[in-house]
Amino acid sequence: MSGKVKLNMSVHAEKRNYKVQVKGKVQGVSYRFSAHAVALRLGLYGYVKNLPNGDVFMEIEGAEVQINKMIDWCQVGPPLAKVTEVEATEDQVKNFHSFEIKR
Repeated sequence: MSGKVKLNMSVHAEKRNYKVQVKGKVQGVSYRFSAHAVALRLGLYGYVKNLPNGDVFMEIEGAEVQINKMIDWCQVGPPLAKVTEVEATEDQVKNFHSFEIKR
């Protein structure tokens, strides 16, 4: 495991929504495409996008167990990524119907 993780949780229903910001060398290393593949494999919904400051941001929805697996993956990312921090904060469920890569 690499980097530092901040996880802010509260107790809600089975379906959860988390906003996740990933810091480090995470752009130009196929982070979004890899995150998309992992999210689909885990059955998660939402989106992933690059931020102007060099971070990657995603909003993910699904079962807590699957979200935790995604957040664990985010701490490492694809092979060329160098993750320094992952911040995950629970938010309101928005009922996404797919997982998208946003530009």
